[in-house]
Amino acid sequence: MATKTISGGTAHALPSDMRKALAADRTAAGVWESLTPLARNEWVCWVTFVKKAETRKEHVERMVAQLKEGKRRPCCWIGCIHREDKPVSPSVRAILKKRSRI
Repeated sequence: MATKTISGGTAHALPSDMRKALAADRTAAGVWESLTPLARNEWVCWVTFVKKAETRKEHVERMVAQLKEGKRRPCCWIGCIHREDKPVSPSVRAILKKRSRI
């Protein structure tokens, strides 16, 4: 039985917990593969950005559910701040600065 490759993002490889969740759900995996590499990258960043393992697990489950609902990007996510190929935009810098004061 051949294993289908599941694509990663532009700046991030696909973590094993996300790969396993997508491999277990054909519908979510199909939507995942239809996303642009940048959109996949935002999902990876959104899942891996959290600090607690329990929150990360919730993000993986929510990602699968939202992909199945047809959502193509994580809700309320400012975008990946880890990309080295382009600078963080002024609007995202302002959001990050505001969040750091909270």
